[in-house]
Amino acid sequence: MKPVVLLIGKLPHVIGDVARQLDHLPIEWLGAHDAGEVTRQLGTEPRIACVIMGAGLDDATRGRLIGVIAAQRPDLSIHLKDRASGPEGLVPFVERVVAHEVLNRVPETPAG
Repeated sequence: MKPVVLLIGKLPHVIGDVARQLDHLPIEWLGAHDAGEVTRQLGTEPRIACVIMGAGLDDATRGRLIGVIAAQRPDLSIHLKDRASGPEGLVPFVERVVAHEVLNRVPETPAG
């Protein structure tokens, strides 16, 4: 059974794009973009191994979602993407977090 990672982002299609780009990893991806979806995913999927939140959400929303996650699933680590790396930094960030936190390995670096 694959580990599950919850991706939280501003736009649903962004989360889908990340999952498609990282489909080579042995991960089951779940997505959410608001508190209702986060609550539903946390309540229905006990196998979630960690939560990764994109930088597109405003700080107040990110703070509220952290509170929701911590209250409902205090066992989960929550990883917040920085804003400086921009949207193109999301996939590499997710891949690094998953490699270290979920798969317990060093991510592969592209040759070049």
